[in-house]
Amino acid sequence: MRKYFVSAAIIATFSLLLFFQISCAGKEEAKPLTQEEMIALGKYIVSTSGCDDCHTPKIFTENGPVFDTTRHLAGFPQGQVLPSLDFNMLAGKWVAAEMNLTAWVGPWGISYASNLTPDNATGIGTLSEEMFIKTLREGKWMGVGRPLLPPMPWQVIGMKTDQDLKAIYVYLKSLKPIHNEVPQPTPPDKMGDVLAQK
Repeated sequence: MRKYFVSAAIIATFSLLLFFQISCAGKEEAKPLTQEEMIALGKYIVSTSGCDDCHTPKIFTENGPVFDTTRHLAGFPQGQVLPSLDFNMLAGKWVAAEMNLTAWVGPWGISYASNLTPDNATGIGTLSEEMFIKTLREGKWMGVGRPLLPPMPWQVIGMKTDQDLKAIYVYLKSLKPIHNEVPQPTPPDKMGDVLAQK
């Protein structure tokens, strides 16, 4: 009988220690990331989420397009004229992109990739972290304006964690500002003025 109590006491003690070990490990809070860690995380997310695909103009080489690192995330190039487009090709069944993939045409009109650099006049320089996150969560320009247009996948990006979105913001704010004024979207009824055959 005594062996039974000793065995039970050992098992109970071991179980109690194991329980406290698991409980304490579960309560351990993640330490806040440093500024450098936030920038690194933001860079990783931006680089692996395809942001450059639309927001960075391209240089065309014999091996195909490569990102123009001098205009990294600066959006549709200021002053660039869109090529003409035959609207019969679209006919409500196709969408098209210009060769930099920074302007898109579809039933919504013409959308242009925004300047994501921290330029105060033409980029996100004056956008607060709160408004940046609201923009990506709610799909509204500068958090409160017009809807974000295709192909911007704000519905997917908006599902990222608060920390991920804050890291993206911190990374974008760490970039070199590039003054590049991107046109406002063109509504469907005005596309002909922009894309008329030349």
